[in-house]
Amino acid sequence: AMGGRPLTAMNLAFFPSCGLPVEILSDILAGGASKIQEAGACLVGGHTVDDDELKYGLTVTGTIDPNRIVRNSTARPGEMLVLTKPLGSGIISTAIKADMVDEKIVLEVCDWMAQLNKRAASMMLGFEPGACTDVTGFGLVGHAVEMARGARATIRLRCASIPLMSGVPALVRDGMVPAGCYRNRDFYSRYLDTGDDIIPDEMLPLFDPQTSGGLLISLTPQRIGGFLRLAEDSGLFARVIGEVIPPCEHSVEVI
Repeated sequence: AMGGRPLTAMNLAFFPSCGLPVEILSDILAGGASKIQEAGACLVGGHTVDDDELKYGLTVTGTIDPNRIVRNSTARPGEMLVLTKPLGSGIISTAIKADMVDEKIVLEVCDWMAQLNKRAASMMLGFEPGACTDVTGFGLVGHAVEMARGARATIRLRCASIPLMSGVPALVRDGMVPAGCYRNRDFYSRYLDTGDDIIPDEMLPLFDPQTSGGLLISLTPQRIGGFLRLAEDSGLFARVIGEVIPPCEHSVEVI
């Protein structure tokens, strides 16, 4: 999200050796190695710990041009906001645990979560973005609040333009909402203003904590058309979902 380039990565794996077949750990490590290679980095080792709960992650070292760092606090009024993945991975993951979702949706969410942000990040650098953040655990609203407060501006999101993964509205109606989504809503609602016609259930996916979410990129109106055309030509998902406006009473508005 900041324009860096990964060089090396180390595995951190916590695995319940008495509770799960070791083949599962092998598959996890193989998947991680595949994505490290796709990102252009090298796997240089790691640590595996016997633990009661399965956890996996990477520690990464990389480089960045100090003159081209893209921050999440430098958006400017007048810029437009682009999202590079639809929302809903947390909601669908909750439904998977409850066995409440069909295989087609499972495959779709896995495809989105396995997609790196490498192409989107590389592409945006050619259009001099005002700011960028990845959309992860704080949900779209949470990361938009951080972006707006850092820039001392307001971010206006257009609810009807925000893309959702297949099945998400129905899963919300069925109560398949992770606890983290409600925690995000409870915390970030103080910074939020919503239109009178916004239905509360429509807001929940905007608080959904994302696993491997997309980028939220701020671009000038003069550059956004070129970015969207290049994204379409490259097969990269990109949707305009709002704009940056001068500071108002709340950090984020949803209309």
